[in-house]
Amino acid sequence: MAMQAVSNVIQTPQTMVEEEEEQFGPLLVNQLEKCGVSAADVKKLQEAGYYTVESVVYAPRKKLCDIKGISETKAEKIQIEGYKLVPTGFTTATEMHLKRSQLIQITTGSKELDKLMNGGIETGSITELFGEFRTGKSQLCHTLAVTCQLPIDNGGAEGKCMYIDTEGTFRPERLLAVAERYGLQGSDVLDNVAYARAYNSDHQMELLTQACAMMSESRYALVIVDSATACYRTDYSGRGELSARQMHLAQFLRQLLKISDEFGVAVVVTNQVVAQVDGASMFNADPKKPIGGNIMAHASTTRLYLRKGRGETRICKIYDSPCLAEGEATFAINADGIGDAKD
Repeated sequence: MAMQAVSNVIQTPQTMVEEEEEQFGPLLVNQLEKCGVSAADVKKLQEAGYYTVESVVYAPRKKLCDIKGISETKAEKIQIEGYKLVPTGFTTATEMHLKRSQLIQITTGSKELDKLMNGGIETGSITELFGEFRTGKSQLCHTLAVTCQLPIDNGGAEGKCMYIDTEGTFRPERLLAVAERYGLQGSDVLDNVAYARAYNSDHQMELLTQACAMMSESRYALVIVDSATACYRTDYSGRGELSARQMHLAQFLRQLLKISDEFGVAVVVTNQVVAQVDGASMFNADPKKPIGGNIMAHASTTRLYLRKGRGETRICKIYDSPCLAEGEATFAINADGIGDAKD
């Protein structure tokens, strides 16, 4: 009986690849049909933006009840079936350590910067880049949009990139320059980048729902939001709207975190800075601080502070991270993307 099972598993290499993808990739929401959930209910979930079983499991039950045609009893049944497919209970630190050791790091294009970040941008978490204008935030995003497509052995993640642009700074020509540096076909690189311009904070949120639909159909390795806070600075003004702004921003960042958990992608967001004008700024050598307050600070896993150096060089500092030591690295903005600074 055991031999029979083995022979079934090793029928073709294609079967093994499919099984491996099924095991490691996100489970599509239509898998719930095998557990007794009706096709009509699955369709309702998809229309509401739930494309994976993970997204259903991670959602609060009241959110599922908000979907037209899904009652509280039905929502409870759907989630119970989802819990059977997606492990959400306790695990050992050993297993967690093994999972983290298998995480893919995406190279930034600079060896010094990669060394500072223990190999590059980490998948499955949110990395925030903040700094004033002309510090290399968008240039780093453009470089990562190409390097994420490289083979894993070359510091890539063998996946596509999703680029949400709120400031209108996306330039495909920069991608072609970086692609030439790595010997990649320019047309293929551009085809592998899904671009969307966000015009307001609500549109920005809506684009994440579309992103989930696209990621459930194809392999993406990186999501870039440049910048995450630009729309919020103009859509909400004054202290009277501060609470509403922070609530909306928190929901947006929470959705990004869910995407990184569900699909295992790296999420890179850029952030703007504000100058401190209170009394404390007199004693602070660098009075600039990132906007978004504690909401932004708690949502980002790793925060990188970029500032200007001499000439074309820029300095990156680990501002906050759960596992990286505080430190700095110098990099340069070159014609072919981010690279190491020349002595």
